[in-house]
Order: sequence, then structure tokens, then C-alpha cells
Amino acid sequence: MRSWRFLLSRRWVLFALTVAGLVAGTIWLGNWQFDRLTDRKADNAVVRANETKDPAPVGEVLAVDRRVADSDEWRLVEATGTYAADETVVVRYRSRDQASGVDVLVPLVTPDGPALLVDRGFLEARPDGTDRTGIPAPPDGEVTVTGWVRADGTGDSTAVDDLSTRAVSSVEIGEALGRDVYGGFVELRAEDGSPAEGLEPVELPELNNGPHFFYGLQWWFFGVLAVFGFCYLAWDERKRGPRGERTQRTQRTQRARSMPPSTGSIAPVTKDAAGDSRNAAARPNSSGSP
Repeated sequence: MRSWRFLLSRRWVLFALTVAGLVAGTIWLGNWQFDRLTDRKADNAVVRANETKDPAPVGEVLAVDRRVADSDEWRLVEATGTYAADETVVVRYRSRDQASGVDVLVPLVTPDGPALLVDRGFLEARPDGTDRTGIPAPPDGEVTVTGWVRADGTGDSTAVDDLSTRAVSSVEIGEALGRDVYGGFVELRAEDGSPAEGLEPVELPELNNGPHFFYGLQWWFFGVLAVFGFCYLAWDERKRGPRGERTQRTQRTQRARSMPPSTGSIAPVTKDAAGDSRNAAARPNSSGSP
């Protein structure tokens, strides 16, 4: 059995560094999944706490030019005002139960001045938002709405073009409409106690922890498997030698076993006397018969 000094060879050092990199990656990915699990639990706790609260006046939760606090996500708020139907914004490329469509966002102008962006629900339609003929009109006159507070989206998808966007941003929509709007928006629960006609209401989030725990364990298992594989291969080489040497020994053994026997011949021993000759039985007798 060989010593462990072969581990200091260039081949094994590079192999060890590769395995170390893989293990570090799996540890990072596992921790990332566990961090996502922690965030998911925190978000679920906020939703559970806010769902049980009574609706609060919108001015107590939201304000102009102020982002939605994390603790106010999915908080129920109440507002009274008049819908600005001609300023309806279409949120493109939404889906519900495998159906494609858009969300319909309408500003509710409050008596205090700012407008509250109200997502009135999902409409099954062309997902690019170019066909606005089937959008149901909001109620006329003063209306009281209750809805769940949502935070603004970010990134290039929030750009507003021809009263259409991919993600809701109160900042971008307020600039496009030329209005002061409350930060964030609300997803409609009820309008004066009645659901929005022709639109599918918002779906509340599923309050489960998701697969993050098992994904984290899975990544860590891959790291343990990499270490085990390295140790096994090192033990195997220490016991049997490098694979190249084993292959050469096997080839030499196979050549030795497959070598054909000698092809040399030995001359038969014969005697002069016909009776003693090994070929005597094959000689014909005087009658011509053997």
C-alpha cells in the first residue's frame, strides 16, 4: 500500500482545489435557500398579522412620495373618492389559472387631493394590452373602496407607455398622469361592499414556506457527496496505485496469459524393424491388405 504523498502531486492538488470550490458553492447555495426561507417566514408573518386588522384610512398608511413600509405590505386600507376612468392604466402580461390577460389599474381621486392607484382585478384579454374595448368601466360618482396595500415595482418594467406598463410604480404612473399619487398601490377587495363586475379579484398569497428548506438540504448533500467522492478516490489510489499503472499491469498480465504455446515439433521416434515401427500397422501386407 502506497503512502499519502501522492496527494501533493499537481494532479491531486488541482483535483482538491476543484472539489473545495464545488463544496464552497454548495454551502453558499444552501445558505441562500435558508435565507430565502427566513425571508418567506417573515413575509408570511406580516401578511397574517395585517389580514386580521380592520381597514385603516389610507392616509394613515400611505403618503405621497413615500415607499410602502415592509410592515404595511398586505395591510387593508380604506379610501373614498372618484375614479378617473379615462386615466385607466393597463398592466400587461398577467396570468390567472393558465389564462393570459391584463390587470386594470384605475386612479381613485380622493377629496384630499392625492390619487390612490387601485388594481381593480384581472381581465382575460390580449396580454399585450393593445385591446382596451373589453375593460369594464368603474362605478360613477363617489365610491368607497377597501384594498390590500402593495409595494411599488422597480426596474425598467415599470416604464409607462400609452397608459400601459409591465409592473406598477406609483412614481412612474404619477409622472405619466401628471398627478400626485400615494406611494404604492392597493389591490381591490371591495367597492362599497360589492366586487368589481367583469374582473377577477386579486388572489391572496399562499402562506406556506415553500421548498426552500429541502433545496438547502439538497445543496449541502451535494457538498458532502463531493467530499466523500474525493476521499474514496484518494483511498482507492493509495491502495491500488494510479489508474495508469493499474492499466499497464493489467495489460501485461493479459499479454502473459494470452501468449500461444510453442509451435516447435519433435521428430517421431521410429525403429528399423517393421514390427517395432509406429507406422507398421499402416503398411500394406503382401496381399495388398493392411
